[in-house]
Amino acid sequence: MIEVVPTRSGDAGAQLRLRPPRALTARQFRALFAALAGAMWLVAGLGWLAGNVFAPAFALLHSAGVALALRWLWRSGERGEEIAIGPSAVEVRRGADVVFRAHPHWVRMNVGRDDGRVTLSSSGRSVEVGAFLGPDERSQLARCLKDFLAAPEGRNR
Repeated sequence: MIEVVPTRSGDAGAQLRLRPPRALTARQFRALFAALAGAMWLVAGLGWLAGNVFAPAFALLHSAGVALALRWLWRSGERGEEIAIGPSAVEVRRGADVVFRAHPHWVRMNVGRDDGRVTLSSSGRSVEVGAFLGPDERSQLARCLKDFLAAPEGRNR
């Protein structure tokens, strides 16, 4: 998901927030876990009634595994990037870390022909942005970056 963050009045430049798309809300993730664990415990209960004494232990391990997998999946959706383009600097932040910083006049944007990867480069350093976005969102990101990099005083490409 690409979100254009409005700048404060009087500030030149733009800021983009990139986040991976999420199909489910937190409440829906909990409901999914409850449904999966409930089905597993139902089958484990039937297995126990049929004589399989290890079925509840397996259900407990399986439920813990599903919970860990869903938690990891939710946490991976929290990653994101911020791209701030101003008259004096272009910055790419991942979390609290600045992974790329350069003067906007020297920043080049490249889009891969085969895979559509969007990279920003300057002075021999480059960083890929929006790697977690889908192909359509990456092309939208490339258009936004092209417009924003060209905007400040018409200096940039």
